[in-house]
Amino acid sequence: MSGVKRKRNVLNVEQKLEILQNLDNGESARTDAEDVLNEGNTISHSAALQSVETLLDYTGESGFDYGDITAVRKICVDIRQEMNKKQKQRRITDFLSSKC
Repeated sequence: MSGVKRKRNVLNVEQKLEILQNLDNGESARTDAEDVLNEGNTISHSAALQSVETLLDYTGESGFDYGDITAVRKICVDIRQEMNKKQKQRRITDFLSSKC
């Protein structure tokens, strides 16, 4: 894949903070994040996880309150669970396709 450039839509810090504030207010941030990321391209689970882990580091270093940091940790857990589901589904699909 060398030489191939891919345009990525990634949430910037302001967008991430806005989503976290919405989470603190009890609102769902899922649609906001999906709207930003699905404007043409999608982002991989690993890239999303890396971005959220970076945000987690930032919130820890910047003195954010415990609720904000907990919300970011929850997002990390959710992404990892989704990655595990996708990986399990791929394994099942691969197993079934090898039996045919």
